[in-house]
Amino acid sequence: MKTAGIIAEYNPFHLGHEYHIRQTREATGADYIVVIMSGNFTQRGQAALMDKYGRARQALENGADLVLELPVCFATASAKIFAFGGVSLLDKLGVIDCLSFGSENGRLEQIWQTALFFQKESEAYQAQLRLELKQGHSFPKARAIAMQKCCPGVNTDFLKQPNNILGVEYCNALLSLKSRITPVAIKRLHSSYHDPRLSEEGYSSATAIRQALDKALLLPLASHLPDSVHKMLLKEYGRTLPMGINDFSGLLHYRLLSEKRETLSLYADLHQDLADRIYHYLYSFRDYLSFCDLLKTKQLTHSRISRSLLHILLDIKENEIHQYKEGNYARYARILGFRKTASHLLHKIKTNASIPLISKLADSPFDTDPLSAQMLKADIRAAHIYESVLSQKFQCAFRDEYRRQFPIL
Repeated sequence: MKTAGIIAEYNPFHLGHEYHIRQTREATGADYIVVIMSGNFTQRGQAALMDKYGRARQALENGADLVLELPVCFATASAKIFAFGGVSLLDKLGVIDCLSFGSENGRLEQIWQTALFFQKESEAYQAQLRLELKQGHSFPKARAIAMQKCCPGVNTDFLKQPNNILGVEYCNALLSLKSRITPVAIKRLHSSYHDPRLSEEGYSSATAIRQALDKALLLPLASHLPDSVHKMLLKEYGRTLPMGINDFSGLLHYRLLSEKRETLSLYADLHQDLADRIYHYLYSFRDYLSFCDLLKTKQLTHSRISRSLLHILLDIKENEIHQYKEGNYARYARILGFRKTASHLLHKIKTNASIPLISKLADSPFDTDPLSAQMLKADIRAAHIYESVLSQKFQCAFRDEYRRQFPIL
């Protein structure tokens, strides 16, 4: 049995994701595809446009065999922690042979060598990185400049592209964890990650698709989505979707008003300079997105700010992230859905995994493991925050996370 792993958000699942799964099977000969998927909130500090169970179903209907949830503490973190959380979970399943990821350039050797460079982090590189950060560059840009100055002649332009950056972090995590999983890079087609336009070739970015949904342009999306996904969006539009981070503005404002300047810096990804800006502009708050724009500086990107505010909203503290890192990241695997044909895979995971496989929250075996219980509690809290806003926005019944049924196809 050969099994490939994918780490994704699927916000929403589109033709590019379907292509990635298909190419992964062809490139690796995998019998099963296991997806580690973000829950209701994403790595760039956004709310998923539809909930995790609907997105898990979309993945299962279009090539995935098993979908597991990436704990919210990793799903909403920086690229490095996001990657380490996902890779750690895959590694601890004990059955994953390869990790497949999308890449703008599709050049695994370049990505792998870059990860090896960052593994070593020479004193010269670290000094140059600190210098570039002091110059006011964001961390991704500072890192690329520092690497180029330490390795003259090396083209670091590929580090400006988000999928390549994540690919480097995945390889970095594999190296650090001494994982036996091998990386596989699948070249991304047509649209770039941030491209706001629907592609004429059909492989449109999730960004473009979300923008079309914001404008209620559902029918033009038929040629940009798998048929089952398009039908689901048509059915659920105006009933349970679309959700957006601005829907959480009221809750965020309440949380901010409840904090003091000194307590703001306790949250993950939120250093004192940003805490000071939040406190300074607090009474200019109008909504989530405009507040991110107000706080933005040359050093602080919109995504970084949105992610930091999300940690306040979800009550994710910096010391908790540190505890999870010290505790070797993933501590359980929680099922979001699977295909009946994957029963053999589930049996193999139960036999080989070094962490519990959770199908029912009531059966979570964490009475004597407070760190795992804390991580899982954060997942449940995030799900309930999302569901509370969804139920109010669409005037539908609140769905308790303890009673939700995941899709089995």
